[in-house]
Amino acid sequence: MLKLTYTDMGLHLERLAQSPEELVARRAILALRMNQNLHLEPSRAAFLLPADLPELPMLTAAAQRDKGDAIALCPVCEDYVEVSLRGMWIAPEVDAHEGTFIAVMSDRLEFLLHKLWQVSQTQVSFLL
Repeated sequence: MLKLTYTDMGLHLERLAQSPEELVARRAILALRMNQNLHLEPSRAAFLLPADLPELPMLTAAAQRDKGDAIALCPVCEDYVEVSLRGMWIAPEVDAHEGTFIAVMSDRLEFLLHKLWQVSQTQVSFLL
């Protein structure tokens, strides 16, 4: 499972071994104990990857072989490709801009996507 955390500082993507049900259950228990609201909604999330990543063709091929619409890739310009994922949005409010998005897809897709995101973050840190 991929977990995307959206905060005011940006996006963080991680790959987890636990099931989505387990993550949601733990998050619900936390919200209950903290006396907070919890909103769950089927949704889509998107982020950009640099178009010049060497492994991007492998991700594209794996996404095309995957049955279903868990992931879609779309070039948005010469420099970037938009990655769109189908999954579940978890946030304290309906209109929250910060929260957690979880997506489940094949192990291969999760691995490649996580690897490419890590590489893209390394490239960004060298530019700053």
